[in-house]
Amino acid sequence: MPASTVGFEAKMDHASLLKKVIEAIKDLLGDCTWDCTNTGMSLQSMDSSHVALVNVMMKSEGFARYKCERNLNMGISLASMAKVLKCAGQEDNVIIKTDGDSSTVTFVFGNDDGDRTAEFELKLMNIDVEHLGIPETDYDCIIKMPSGEFKRLCGDLSQFGDSVAISCTKGEVRFEAQGDIGTGHIRLSKKGSADKPDEEISIELEQPVSLTFALKYLNNFAKATPLSATVRLCMSNNHPLCVEYPMPEVGHIRYYLAPKIEEEAD
Repeated sequence: MPASTVGFEAKMDHASLLKKVIEAIKDLLGDCTWDCTNTGMSLQSMDSSHVALVNVMMKSEGFARYKCERNLNMGISLASMAKVLKCAGQEDNVIIKTDGDSSTVTFVFGNDDGDRTAEFELKLMNIDVEHLGIPETDYDCIIKMPSGEFKRLCGDLSQFGDSVAISCTKGEVRFEAQGDIGTGHIRLSKKGSADKPDEEISIELEQPVSLTFALKYLNNFAKATPLSATVRLCMSNNHPLCVEYPMPEVGHIRYYLAPKIEEEAD
């Protein structure tokens, strides 16, 4: 019996979704490895400065078709993958396939009419994979808010300083940045919205938390805004911040960022 030529094949109805995922992580990560198993495609990697960790999960059931005959790793330049995905039309679907033994992965773009297909091969890379375990953390504070609001406040506070102090107390969360020109304060209070859950601001608090983070990274994380209407900020004192963008029915992107230590005085 001849061996099957395709070890991995996955079809997404909307190539634009995959394009948004890559846009959300490519500036942080560069080259990294996709782990393909029968449960889905995942990626976990640190940024080049080893300050931020990125975890992407795209579940098999989030694809229109998904086949993975054996576990395999695809080492890919995310910048190159972004270039390939730019070739997809706005309404195109995408098929990703590789046999697991070859040195390439193929992307096929097509439309529902079937009158145009475009096929691109991308060279795979051998990348030393450093699997970092993410410890289970019982967070002291979990804030859920509209992702657009988070993107906006990170951008606004970047006008004032390089860092943002996030303080969470019962019923409200404060964001503060200060620099040479002055200080910016943004306060968000809990807001329920039964008819518009995407506009809700919820704060689950076990104990007050106050941590400082580099805005450069938070602005980078906010590139995932087009993927999700909401974002979750999970914080515990002396622990990395987890910024999670849930992709309903598909999976999630989670970013982890170590807090700045207070004695980093200029």
